[in-house]
Amino acid sequence: MFLILVINPGSTSTKIALFHGEKKLFSHNIHHDAKVLARFETINDQSDFRIEAIRGILHQEKVALEEIDAFVGRGGLLKPIPSGTYIVDDDMLHDLKVGVLGEHASNLGGIIAFFLSGKFNKPAYIVDP
Repeated sequence: MFLILVINPGSTSTKIALFHGEKKLFSHNIHHDAKVLARFETINDQSDFRIEAIRGILHQEKVALEEIDAFVGRGGLLKPIPSGTYIVDDDMLHDLKVGVLGEHASNLGGIIAFFLSGKFNKPAYIVDP
């Protein structure tokens, strides 16, 4: 079974979906209180908060992180690249964290995917339309 966790952070929500190949097993839209998010100095500082929210949903759905084979985040504000799917590497992670082209919640997609993948030595990707 090949499981893919897709992560799409927005300004006040984090959408996640779990796929078995091309079949969607479930999806959730995790709403975050704007007042709670405002406590974070930068959007990047929200990553641990959002990771815990994702872990909560996975626990609720009885899915262990180590069962997931790949983590995919929404592409963030990066240097111009052709549309496609990219592995999140150290250089991309740096660009997402410093906001090379600006700070936006979508930058958290690759950051969160990279963090979760690294805990279990699995691949992390972003998809940039």
